[in-house]
Amino acid sequence: MNLLQICDKIWSTACLNACAPGLEEKLGPVVPSSSVLVCAISPYYIQRYGFSPDCKVVAFTGDNPASLAGMKLEEGDIAISLGTSDTLFLWIKEPTPALEGHVFCNPVDSQAYMALLCFKNGSLIRERIRDDCASGSWDEFSKALKCTVVGNDGNLGFYFDVIEITPEAVGIHRFNRDNDKVPYFPKEVEIRALIEGQFMAKRIHAEKLGYKIMPRTRILATGGASYNKEILQVLSDVFNAPVYTIDTANSACLGCAYRAIHGKAVKKSPLSNLNI
Repeated sequence: MNLLQICDKIWSTACLNACAPGLEEKLGPVVPSSSVLVCAISPYYIQRYGFSPDCKVVAFTGDNPASLAGMKLEEGDIAISLGTSDTLFLWIKEPTPALEGHVFCNPVDSQAYMALLCFKNGSLIRERIRDDCASGSWDEFSKALKCTVVGNDGNLGFYFDVIEITPEAVGIHRFNRDNDKVPYFPKEVEIRALIEGQFMAKRIHAEKLGYKIMPRTRILATGGASYNKEILQVLSDVFNAPVYTIDTANSACLGCAYRAIHGKAVKKSPLSNLNI
């Protein structure tokens, strides 16, 4: 799909020619992910798995766009997975592609787009700061977040134990309220600087890709750190939006099921009327 001009929904001739001759004919025309293909299901699946010969084949989508569908994101929403790496899914209307991050076609709304941002320094750096500054206790970590003020009195940190993906950077960088680089923070300040810095970076890079916070914006959080209410409070403060926790262990599979339902129903009902 990197060969696709996502705004025009056509293959890029320059990219096709750079890859192989006659590639456009092999790929076929671009169609919405809910399109029911003309071809019938392969006899192989009928014979081996018992599919009906009348089974329709839907164009479908990839695993990350399927996750957006499975989590039922709407315009302005954010889904954030707080795991070993932190990942953001964004529903956007007017993308501004950049060298950092990814922009895809939206599988639910053909006139919209989705963006994906991945941050390598996620839970592992949170756990290291917990061990260094909170005696390895999440309760102490949470108390530190509660006893420090929003904005951390102007103290801000960027923490990259390993080379980051977004942006490509490494090292620990601390700045005080006067924008001077400092070698260390008090433990409570360090903890808030880490969490606020992580979420501020996510918001900044999301907005660079065209994301806009709206009055109805929701943040849907999952992953290990989503169980910590104080961390989620900082997330809510930075994005100025309510945060909800969700169990999305099988969001891609669920999204694929929604895509199949949409493919079956799209000729009968417009997408806006589908209750998915």
